[in-house]
Amino acid sequence: MYKKVTIQQLRLGMHVHALGGAWIHHPFWRSSFLLDDPEDLRLLRTSSVPEVWIDTSKGLDVHQGKVTAHDAPEQAEPPVLEVFTPHGTDATPLGLEVAHARALCAQARDAVMEMFSQARMGQTVNMLKNSSLVNEITESVVRNPDALISVARLKTADNYTYMHSVAVSALMVALAQQLGFDEAGVHQAAMAGLLHDIGKAHSDLEILNKPGPLTDLEFAHMKHHPVAGYELLKHSVEDDLVLDACRHHHERLDGTGYPDRLQGDQISQLARMAAICDVYDAITSDRPYKKGWSPAVALQRMAQWRDTHLDARIFGAFVKTLGVYPIGSLVRLSNGELAVVYAVHKDSLLTPKVVRFYDTSRHCLTAPPERTDLSRAPHLTIVQREDPQQWSFNNLESLWQAAAHADAQAEMLAAAAASATAQQTACAAA
Repeated sequence: MYKKVTIQQLRLGMHVHALGGAWIHHPFWRSSFLLDDPEDLRLLRTSSVPEVWIDTSKGLDVHQGKVTAHDAPEQAEPPVLEVFTPHGTDATPLGLEVAHARALCAQARDAVMEMFSQARMGQTVNMLKNSSLVNEITESVVRNPDALISVARLKTADNYTYMHSVAVSALMVALAQQLGFDEAGVHQAAMAGLLHDIGKAHSDLEILNKPGPLTDLEFAHMKHHPVAGYELLKHSVEDDLVLDACRHHHERLDGTGYPDRLQGDQISQLARMAAICDVYDAITSDRPYKKGWSPAVALQRMAQWRDTHLDARIFGAFVKTLGVYPIGSLVRLSNGELAVVYAVHKDSLLTPKVVRFYDTSRHCLTAPPERTDLSRAPHLTIVQREDPQQWSFNNLESLWQAAAHADAQAEMLAAAAASATAQQTACAAA
């Protein structure tokens, strides 16, 4: 069993599974180890690592045995962190988290590029760095799942392979959270998402980066990447379920997938999750030879593949994670206006927040664009999804990001005003 514990809870005899914390260089190079050296314990205590994952099946638990004076914490042990905190009403506003998500995406892109480069040169994948990156991704998704997922979808042709890994990792975190995974399970899902395409490091770069559809021969070459990834990772990744997801994320329920033509219950839950997240990010991303589908259109198309390619139950949870109309979706309203979704209500999937910007009856832009919470506007409903490729709009991403930022600013101003009022009331009472 995996547990995340604070650095003060660490003691000799525990088995460290992964290191947490911010994006830093850790003083350890092993992906996991038994903490049996007092010097290693000292290094961890003096580092900026705030917490670690321990494996209680391979070492001591927090409450096992007697804590000696040498490694006893200076203060009472806080509770062990085991259960994932669900996304709730106290989440960071989307507009604020988007700024952090942009910075994280740039950082994560460079890290994944380095990982692929090292893999091409035959070097072992550094699982400590990957654990740090997975923690950063997870923390962003916990603060607001929509921000990183939406930003990571915006890729260029040059960084698609690397950002795809980041995006799938973020989607896996959100999906695992929706499915009720504990914290160790979420970490596992995030790692599977990050590593699922590492086998492409051994693919022919001309084929991988080809600015056009692949021939049958080229596609056959690319279909080898799950096995290549499994072989590359099996000596550095100890989690068999993560390895399985990397090898089998292209399997289909009807047995027509690859590489092992598994079907039905032969495909693990983690691999089924990875299949859904992988497909969604791939079909919503722009490629040199094909414009990506809008998020809402993508979910509509994927719904047709349930029970043949994709697990219906997990896909249902995936839709709840993103919303029926995910952020960035272009929709037509009952008054004839076009709008882009910029925020989703998790308890009201059919009435997201939108920014209205185009009047189809007059064939003109709405000036200025108007933010509207459809859950509070009963006179307005979404009548259908719209395919952006049928229109000439090229600023949908900037529209939803600006609307989300404006909402965040309004929330901060309202909170500041409420705080000032409370202080004035307190002073008057005194």
